[in-house]
Amino acid sequence: MILEPLVAVDGALPGHLLTEVTALYAANRDFSVLSGDFPDPDDIRVEQVAKALADELAHPDAEVLLARSEGRLVAVAVTLARHPDPTDPDPWIGLLIVAAELHRTGVGRQVAALVEERFRQAGREAVRLAVLENNPGALRFWTALGYLVIGHREDRARHRPCAVLRKAL
Repeated sequence: MILEPLVAVDGALPGHLLTEVTALYAANRDFSVLSGDFPDPDDIRVEQVAKALADELAHPDAEVLLARSEGRLVAVAVTLARHPDPTDPDPWIGLLIVAAELHRTGVGRQVAALVEERFRQAGREAVRLAVLENNPGALRFWTALGYLVIGHREDRARHRPCAVLRKAL
């Protein structure tokens, strides 16, 4: 499996990649319902995903990583090298979304390990993430990978209740 950064070309995201990423998001309807990130989880459109990715990439410390296995897009990870809170020293995983048909196959674990390794190689000592309180499956996934709940708060963008987790690298 490889991770490759999503890069805008002439200020735009390539159409073929947006189509792939949109299909991955659309196949994860349950997460879309929990997160409320898209107005209609049964009708996620390329334009909506393009805007969501552009919003992520507008942050100078953000990176959208595409995980591919045998050429196929299997997951998307969004990372943040520095949190907007200046007292927070750790990088963040803002999102990990795996192709729905690959849930429970180890793909999520592999991608998480690759992201952690990128941070480790960058000299980072730990990584954080937030899990929506209404997503106990995600909480089980991350704690099984060694992440510990260190607090609870609302997310910055949409004020949804979250558990904040951290893992030493």
